[in-house]
Amino acid sequence: AARSAPSCHLRLEWVYGYRGHQCRNNLYYTAAKEIVYFVAGVGVVYSPREHRQKFYRGHSDDIISLALHPERVLVATGQVGKEPYICVWDSYTVQTISVLKDVHTHGIACLAFDLDGQRLVSVGLDSKNAVCVWDWKRGKMLSMAPGHTDRIFDISWDLYQPNKLVSCGVKHIKFWSLCGNALTPKRGVFGKTGDLQTILCLACARDELTYSGALNGDIYVWKGINLIRTIQGAHTAGIFSMNACEEGFATGGRDGCIRLWDLTFKPITVIDLRETDQGYKGLSVRSVCWRGDHILVGTQDSEIFEIVVHERKKPFLIMQGHCEGELWALAIHPTKPLAVTGSDDRSVRIWSLVDHALIARCNMEEPIRCAAVNVDGIHLALGMKDGSFTVLRVRDMTEVVHIKDRKEAIHELKYSPDGTYLAVGCNDSSVDIYGVSQRYKKMGECVGSLSFITHLDWSSDSRYLQTNDGNGKRLFYRMPGGKEVTNKDETKGVHWASWTCVSGLEVNGIWPKYSDINDINSVDGNYIGQVLVTADDYGIVKLFRYPCLRKGAKFRKYIGHSAHVTNVRWSHDHQWVISIGGADHAVFQWRFIPERKLKDALHIAPQESLADSNSDESDSDLSDVPELDSEIEQETQLTYRRQVYKEDLPQLKEQYKEKQKSGTSKRRERAPGNSIRLHFVHGYRGYDCRSNLFYTQIGEIVYHVAAVGVIYNRQQNTQRFYLGHDDDILCLAIHPVKDYVATGQVGRDPSIHIWDTETIKPLSILKGYHQYGVCAVDFSADGKRLASVGIDESHTVVLWDWKKGEKLSIARGSKDKIFVVKMNPYVPDKLITAGIKHMKFWRRAGGGLVGRKGYIGTLGKNETMMCAVYGWTEEMAFSGTSTGDVCIWRDIFLVKTVKAHDGPVFSMHALEKGFVTGGKDGVVALWDDSFERCLKTYAIKRAALAPGSKGLLLEDNPSIRAISLGHGHILVGTKNGEILEVDKSGPITLLVQGHMEGEVWGLATHPYLPICATVSDDKTLRIWDLSPSHCMLAVRKLKKGGRCCCFSPDGKALAVGLCDGSFLMANADTLEDLVSFHHRKDIISDIRFSPGSGKYLAVASHDSFVDIYNVMSSKRVGICKGATSYITHIDWDIRGKLLQVNTGAKEQLFFEAPRGKRQTIPRMEVEKIGWASWTSVLGLCCEGIWPVIGEVTDITASCLTHDKMVLATGDDLGFVKLFRYPAKGKFGKFKRYVAHSTQVTNVRWTCDDSMLVTLGGADMSLMVWTNEMEGSREKRPCDSEESDTGSEEDGGYDSDVTRENEISYTIRALSTNIRPMFGIKPHLQQKEPSIDERQGILKRGSRPPVSRAPPQPEKLQTNNVGKKKRPIEDLMLELVFGYRGRDCRNNVHYLNDGDDIIYHTASIGILHNVATGTQSFYQEHNDDILCLTVNQHPKFINIVATGQVGDSADMSPTAPSVHIWDAVNKQTLAILRCYHSKGVCSVSFSATGKLLLSVGLDPEHTVTIWRWQEGAKIASKAGHNQRIFVAEFRPDSDSQFVSVGVKHVKFWTLAGRTLLSKKGLLSTLEDARMQTMLAVAFGANNLTFTGTISGDVCVWKDHILCRVVARAHNGPVFAMYTTLRDGLIVTGGKERPSKEGGAVKLWDQELRRCRAFRLETGQVTDCVRSVCRGRGKILVGTRNAEIIEVGEKNAACNILVNGHVDGPIWGLATHPSRDFFLSAAEDGTVRLWDIADKKMLNKVNLGHAARTVCYSPEGDMVAIGMKNGEFIILLVSSLKIWGKKRDRRCAIHDIRFSPDCRFLAVGSSENSVDFYDLSLGPTLNRTSYCKDIPSFVIQMDFSADSRYLQVSTGCYKRHVYEVPSGRHLTDQAAIDRITWATWTSILGSEVMGIWSRHAEKADVNCACVSHSGISLVTGDDFGMVKLFDFPCPEKFAKHKRFLGHSPHVTNIRFTSGDRHVISAGGDDCSLFVWKCVHTPH
Repeated sequence: AARSAPSCHLRLEWVYGYRGHQCRNNLYYTAAKEIVYFVAGVGVVYSPREHRQKFYRGHSDDIISLALHPERVLVATGQVGKEPYICVWDSYTVQTISVLKDVHTHGIACLAFDLDGQRLVSVGLDSKNAVCVWDWKRGKMLSMAPGHTDRIFDISWDLYQPNKLVSCGVKHIKFWSLCGNALTPKRGVFGKTGDLQTILCLACARDELTYSGALNGDIYVWKGINLIRTIQGAHTAGIFSMNACEEGFATGGRDGCIRLWDLTFKPITVIDLRETDQGYKGLSVRSVCWRGDHILVGTQDSEIFEIVVHERKKPFLIMQGHCEGELWALAIHPTKPLAVTGSDDRSVRIWSLVDHALIARCNMEEPIRCAAVNVDGIHLALGMKDGSFTVLRVRDMTEVVHIKDRKEAIHELKYSPDGTYLAVGCNDSSVDIYGVSQRYKKMGECVGSLSFITHLDWSSDSRYLQTNDGNGKRLFYRMPGGKEVTNKDETKGVHWASWTCVSGLEVNGIWPKYSDINDINSVDGNYIGQVLVTADDYGIVKLFRYPCLRKGAKFRKYIGHSAHVTNVRWSHDHQWVISIGGADHAVFQWRFIPERKLKDALHIAPQESLADSNSDESDSDLSDVPELDSEIEQETQLTYRRQVYKEDLPQLKEQYKEKQKSGTSKRRERAPGNSIRLHFVHGYRGYDCRSNLFYTQIGEIVYHVAAVGVIYNRQQNTQRFYLGHDDDILCLAIHPVKDYVATGQVGRDPSIHIWDTETIKPLSILKGYHQYGVCAVDFSADGKRLASVGIDESHTVVLWDWKKGEKLSIARGSKDKIFVVKMNPYVPDKLITAGIKHMKFWRRAGGGLVGRKGYIGTLGKNETMMCAVYGWTEEMAFSGTSTGDVCIWRDIFLVKTVKAHDGPVFSMHALEKGFVTGGKDGVVALWDDSFERCLKTYAIKRAALAPGSKGLLLEDNPSIRAISLGHGHILVGTKNGEILEVDKSGPITLLVQGHMEGEVWGLATHPYLPICATVSDDKTLRIWDLSPSHCMLAVRKLKKGGRCCCFSPDGKALAVGLCDGSFLMANADTLEDLVSFHHRKDIISDIRFSPGSGKYLAVASHDSFVDIYNVMSSKRVGICKGATSYITHIDWDIRGKLLQVNTGAKEQLFFEAPRGKRQTIPRMEVEKIGWASWTSVLGLCCEGIWPVIGEVTDITASCLTHDKMVLATGDDLGFVKLFRYPAKGKFGKFKRYVAHSTQVTNVRWTCDDSMLVTLGGADMSLMVWTNEMEGSREKRPCDSEESDTGSEEDGGYDSDVTRENEISYTIRALSTNIRPMFGIKPHLQQKEPSIDERQGILKRGSRPPVSRAPPQPEKLQTNNVGKKKRPIEDLMLELVFGYRGRDCRNNVHYLNDGDDIIYHTASIGILHNVATGTQSFYQEHNDDILCLTVNQHPKFINIVATGQVGDSADMSPTAPSVHIWDAVNKQTLAILRCYHSKGVCSVSFSATGKLLLSVGLDPEHTVTIWRWQEGAKIASKAGHNQRIFVAEFRPDSDSQFVSVGVKHVKFWTLAGRTLLSKKGLLSTLEDARMQTMLAVAFGANNLTFTGTISGDVCVWKDHILCRVVARAHNGPVFAMYTTLRDGLIVTGGKERPSKEGGAVKLWDQELRRCRAFRLETGQVTDCVRSVCRGRGKILVGTRNAEIIEVGEKNAACNILVNGHVDGPIWGLATHPSRDFFLSAAEDGTVRLWDIADKKMLNKVNLGHAARTVCYSPEGDMVAIGMKNGEFIILLVSSLKIWGKKRDRRCAIHDIRFSPDCRFLAVGSSENSVDFYDLSLGPTLNRTSYCKDIPSFVIQMDFSADSRYLQVSTGCYKRHVYEVPSGRHLTDQAAIDRITWATWTSILGSEVMGIWSRHAEKADVNCACVSHSGISLVTGDDFGMVKLFDFPCPEKFAKHKRFLGHSPHVTNIRFTSGDRHVISAGGDDCSLFVWKCVHTPH
């Protein structure tokens, strides 16, 4: 009887407990005044008024977090587990509303809804504590970011500011803002106001205030991100919970107090729970909720209190449970409805099962492990963990006796049924027997066990005891002495009083069949109800029949407990089952519902089936159904797994290419000129698919075979094909309204294509959620949604919005195969799935689906369903079973069954007034609308074929797999691959047919007629007509399957080789036998007539022989021996004398006919022999056909055209390829076609080469392709893909391109020092004591209190600032001189009708006014900007997108991102954190402006499309294995774009959420080679223009190259711009200026005529990097960092922006009195800039890189130090050279005039400072130099009196020297007294504070003290400018930081009067001018 599950049921009635440990904020009032909380894996809604609980059981593991929706009806709960999910459910109906999954791991720690409840935020328990924001209704993740390195305890939305959140946790609080898909955190600044400590909870208030509870009991108050005050001692220990409501805030802490606060956080009242009646020491509050005058409190020890505010002394205890510690002990009172539990929390508790309440509690000394109540109900025995046991009186819990005889835990004890003995089982493997009436005297001992005792049972007569131990042994003892009973017979007839043992015959069935694990903790038998309940380690309570004798019995299962369920017992009257959880210490009370009451119960609680549905093996109420039907059995055995999936090919190729880099030096043949086009396919996939055949609205028929979707026109007998799939299609559905079709395929990440049958274009491609394949699809009634089922282990069900390509919901379907999915035509959120022993009714819940099993009741068994449809209301559904019944369902209940067919019902179709079904019996039946009567049947028989029908029906009554109605006919698909049309009146027409199941290998084309023969493992030989009638002409059944066939040269005979080693010759017309032979045992693999008269027949077999027969005499005349493996192909030469043989061991052998003597022929000679046919795959002539990945694929067949030009091959990945013959050299180029799914077993050209016929092995299809000769075809894009290996030729060379391609971008945070410094950083050096201290003079008290020393002199001479010194408070960016042109492109654009231009440098976006030169800045990027684009759509005016450098793509703030912002007000509209690691190198808006395209610098060069306003990523795909430079949308499209890069141009289409790409095809133009493409522009009619590295521009129509504009520029074409209003195109390139040419050209729309513009920059070559066209003006950005405006009419050039070309800019000097400054850089120029006029005044080309520059004190001379060791002095007035000198070979690092203008100091990297006396005139002879400088010189400063020089060096040491002697000054006191004229040193105790903690790898590079002497600015390697007070001797001084530069700020200076600060950039070659903001007086 145990073959089926018991028919009774358990229903959860009550849960005692509340989860207070390790969880917080998990207790709330709902809108209905009920209380919601959770315990174990169950959400509980408790109604105090009715004292009733409702349960939410949609979780599969412990719930640990809970949030209440602002409307207080919906609840969100999060669980733990490997793949944890969040459920949003309704607290009123306890039904799931939404499931959010597939993002977090480990568990979900916190949850919070936002203000209007639309969004939910969750925090994971993973190592990064990921924070995730959801649109929970749609089940969609909006944004995700790493939360913190340590645990996060609470998170909340700021309810007063949109898109802001706050999270807190271990030693941190973070303030988040959500913009686009980017969550950006700012850490809270604790500052001096409070200690940095762990924050446990928080609440947000108005005015950017946040209140948070800290670990020490203080409340921290935050404004913005700063801590502004603390409320000390709010609690005396950690504050665990904070709850905000209308009246204010409630907090609860570890000190057991509740405090109420008003809205401004002023205290209202305190309630100390420890002091109340119910209180106790150690009470700790974990959760508090304040609503009106009620307060709910949850405690650490699992109690829930309700407090009424005005009676706060009397809290009401509404729920109790055991506290933390495992719960093991459970006993049932023998006569009353009471249960006793005892736990490691040392308490024993008695519960009333009727009142659902705790009625008694007693605390013991020790943890309790087991309990028992005597039969009279008076004594209660408790076994303790320390080996003792105690007996109490139940009445008043007083102790009777306490005995300790053992040292290890007592795990089990039981009273005997007569009440005289107590058996006590201990962990030391013994059982002691005590006498009850003798005051528990020890009577006996049982010692047979070798392991700890787990279970005991007494016999009814109290004479025997059975035990189980940890080894799973079951032993018997005689009582009371304890002697072991070994005789089996003696124990046979014993009747046991109770059954709680887990081993024994009666309970064999509770163990799975093949497992020996010991994970069932407890059982209890109910003899009367004949059921057994078990508890196991997985939190499952199961119900079995009792007794259950055979292993693996079926059961019902109930989830709710978390991990171990430690004990389970029936109540005394068997009304209830009590189960207790170990870790969750919860007590669950289940009501037992016997069979007779089951029907009523189900109607009351539909939830029960929901609990089942979330479990996998809940299918155990399946009985073992009678054996499956053979066909279904076969189908379930099919596996669609592949060794190699098509998706793996690109990666495999890359791997193999790496290995073979050396091999391919030879120039390879071009691909052939011919191409083929699919013309007709014979076959239909019926053997393992159902309902995959439909009429379109215009009466065409759509179905699928292999990897092809076929649209068949039956009037014209023609086919059209959808070829978008690359592997077997397994299912097909048709759109209810339009002629759209959805097809699902096999694949590693299988895709579903939705395509239009008219245009045959894909509309959307869905992928990413299934594995291995998609086996069923269905459209919703409105056609907007699609449901699909996968063939992964759990048969995942997915619901899609297919147009958008979005997954709406996903769920696990079933362990066993699902055959069909159907969407409810009336309610789009409902669907059904049917399959093996499976019928489930689903409804959508947000991102998940909730399924309920069909309830069969007494009507039948759980059957396998093969098809299903919905009926005439949303409740009614019908399914066809594998036994031939039709089941009729209402809601989820089976109402009745109707016998419909003999054998399975495979297909069903609903009509307006009835149904039609088809079955294995080959009958089509029409039914009325309630399946009451069958109206008509049609049998599919040969006799019924209409007279004109073409083709032949193979057998009568074929199994029917698909039925569809329309156009007055019934369309029928059969298992045998036939498609038939049944007229309503009866006649049948055969439309399509193919081979049946079994591989097809044999193929032969007729020598002169357009027919071919095939032979297959399905034991048929067939003849097909290849002419327009396209039908099967003849068929013959064979005794065995066949593998090869061949026509004789005269076409009269047909030879067929069979699988058993025999072969036969048949008459080619009648197919009757002529003769047959059987000489071999193994498969005959190839068979060939010799050419000419066909005298000989060569027969090759897998026995590795070729037999030669004389056809006329029918005798074997020769045997070819010598092959080491099976033979695969044979070919004759023209004379019929020589045989070429291929074997499985890749040997190519030659034999002479007729005797079969082996010949050796040199490889070179083989191709000179004239072969009659060529089907060989080996040899020199076809070396090129083996692909790069030859190790994972085999070429199975080849065939040469009769003109010996083109070789066609087929391989086992399903590709048909064409090569030019002979294909010499490795990896020949080819054209490739995908239509077959897996192996192509054979390919043959027809007699006149007009067609190619190919056979698919596993897909059983015969495909006919037409051959299109070169030149004859109209220029139509061939469907082929070009060869795998990209051309080996290089794509051209240009230094700028190479540099851009190879540049590697690092983020600022990882930048390292720019100078090669060594030594210990200043802040880590030990401070040297002064000389006085060294000599120990300073004894305490020796110095007089008032110093007599003169006052300390000023550190710095302050000359030119007014009397009152005003400190500088802030720096504002005012001007930037610089533009990033050297490695970025298309990054200068017009805005506001050409009044402004926008561009970028470093990390700043710059809006520059053309007329005034004023600039404004976008400064939100945290790293370098690499690309910029402007939205052209009028709706999005002035919207700019910029992409930046980043680190890894982990969604953290350093991840690469794209910012979309408003150029005018600089508002950020969206931030998109990308999955492109390294950076974003190109961005482009679509035509409507709503989509954004971004390209990454990651190794795959990923291309991503975003809906930027929502921050949603739509689609993403690897772009190319080499650098992509630019990708741009077509200006008129939202779905098409083009990417160009290194040897790459691709044409992309967005279909739904999938990107499809086509490589540019060069084949149409002779000698065109793929060059590196740099830029792209567009023309009308799908024209695309790409600029190349050689200066040509390629013109593409669709994706085919149609012409080349040669030498459009003389160098690379870096930039192209398409003007939207008139279609004119601007190109920019790299050229030397000449008379006629120019680097910028303006072209017409077709790129036929152009006008060139010269840029008058005076450069040797102009290199244009960016072009843009406005009204009559062209805007140009150059490599030389200039931005130039060119007038179209007069070609006049106006330079708008100048900058240094190459960095770093090392030298910087400000004029002593005017607002000018000088800069000197690596590009060999010194430039003079005017701040007021915002422009460059002058530049001097020095011819060498300049390193430093300095003004003389009067400003009349300038000294410049060079990298080559030379220095120059210029006169400012004339720019003439006053003098120059080169005394050093290495770079000059700093150069200085002394304040008295007498000396020039020159510091170099040769560790030297040279002094020159300027008073001696321009001869510049060195007067002296400084000795023993320890390292290279960085900065120098003179003292105010010109007598000293301070030098900072590369080893972090500062030295002071006398001038001009160069003597080293070591007296610290003397040094301290010097007043310096300037201070630019980064070293010295005065500036110790500028060195930061994070400077391990990076340095401070430069510093400058203001003229006022009280402010200091620094620049460092991270690109930061910092402002300090001077002096700053304290370490890590406070400062303000200013971002904007790229890594490395190389120099920094104040201008005169401290009006501005100038900072110079290293990597960004830019100069930033900051305005100083002084504090007001």
